[in-house]
Amino acid sequence: MAAVTAPSLAGARRLVVKIGSALLVGPDGLRADWLRAFCDDVAAWRSRGCDVVLVSSGSIALGRRVLALPPGALPLEQAQAAAAVGQIRLARSYEEALAPHGVATAQVLLTLEDSADRRRYLNSRATMQTLLSLGVVPIVNENDTVATDEIRFGDNDRLAAQIAVTCGADQLLLLSDVDGLYTANPKTESTARHLPVVDAITPEIEAMGGDPVSGLSKGGMKTKLLAARTAVAGGCAMAIAEGSTLRPLTAITKGARATWFLPEADPQQARKRWIVAMKPRGTLQVDDGAAVALGQGKSLLPAGVTHIDGEFGRGDPVLVKGPAGQRLATGLTRYTSDEARRIAGHRSAEIEAILGYPGRAALIHRDDMAV
Repeated sequence: MAAVTAPSLAGARRLVVKIGSALLVGPDGLRADWLRAFCDDVAAWRSRGCDVVLVSSGSIALGRRVLALPPGALPLEQAQAAAAVGQIRLARSYEEALAPHGVATAQVLLTLEDSADRRRYLNSRATMQTLLSLGVVPIVNENDTVATDEIRFGDNDRLAAQIAVTCGADQLLLLSDVDGLYTANPKTESTARHLPVVDAITPEIEAMGGDPVSGLSKGGMKTKLLAARTAVAGGCAMAIAEGSTLRPLTAITKGARATWFLPEADPQQARKRWIVAMKPRGTLQVDDGAAVALGQGKSLLPAGVTHIDGEFGRGDPVLVKGPAGQRLATGLTRYTSDEARRIAGHRSAEIEAILGYPGRAALIHRDDMAV
């Protein structure tokens, strides 16, 4: 494999970090010293202007201690109950660890299905973008009280990758009990070699994770490779690192072992390619002012729309044409065709009065548009 350079964690602009349960919760409960040190790192990255999103496991592990549930696999209903009890404590622990740094936190509970439904995907994306723009550190977790399949078969690696793509992160870090990918299992193969950088996830790389990567993976390296596929396709570099040391982010920047998976493009380019490849469900024609604004990289506001063709739902791709019918952009609309027709030509401040409920200012946000 050709020598390539690993990304610099210190240079991340938007970083998603996934924390495994074993890092947060030990035999005696929450590992408070580790959490405080980790949050010192998070605050340091925030002070450099880096947006940080945390995808944290641990709610079931915390909740089962409170409920005094027996060790081992839990029945589904007990796992859901433990998640409900533990999630409160998990969110509070992050809040208390980041508060001394003046960093606000938010709890975001999602399932992988939220990314499959386009309307829910746009809602979660908009919420995450707003939180980050306000300087908040979102604490994301699988909504284990309702996501029954994920309690049984999944873990947060895949969710973290989806979150990274959703919020346009340039780096994703999976902190767990392994320090990266090896050519074979280092516990059983003395010749196993650590891979510091992977520039393409080939069948050979998949085989190093055990079984071939599939949607039926039950965790471990297979699921991490599945997460890597999602991340790099979305333009996000991903690293796997051992996280038990205090201040693990700092440790990685100082040379702690990790495996980096290189992205196929930057997040914005990857997203634009994805949008352009979608088949438009309708057409919005805009006036000269809107055409100029789009050329300057601005969002499309309802006031600039003069005509609408087709029937489409919220989150569907639509074609944007200029006054002379020329193609200007393709974007994901934040309104249905019926709503768009009602607010077309009106200022954003009038949307609530027209529709009878609050709406988003932009009909198509610039982040959801390929010009």
